Amino acid sequence: YEAPQGETEQALADIWAELLKIDQVGRHDNFFELGGHSLLAISLIEKMGQRGLVADVRVVFTAPTLAKLAEAVEEEQIMEIRI
Repeated sequence: YEAPQGETEQALADIWAELLKIDQVGRHDNFFELGGHSLLAISLIEKMGQRGLVADVRVVFTAPTLAKLAEAVEEEQIMEIRI
């Protein structure tokens, strides 16, 4: 277990814990290995949006670990700022 690092990872960990009904999410945990599935991935994207974290649902499948998803979300935010 390695604790989430930074605001984005912590926010995502909180959302994962709520959706997956688990107590603790580490930064290298995989959404699908923890019990996530395609319908929960859609709920994840919705809850992320409520917190200002923007990502396409496909990102959950290509970056299924907490750290990778946080990285993808942060890259998306940088791209939006540039536009």
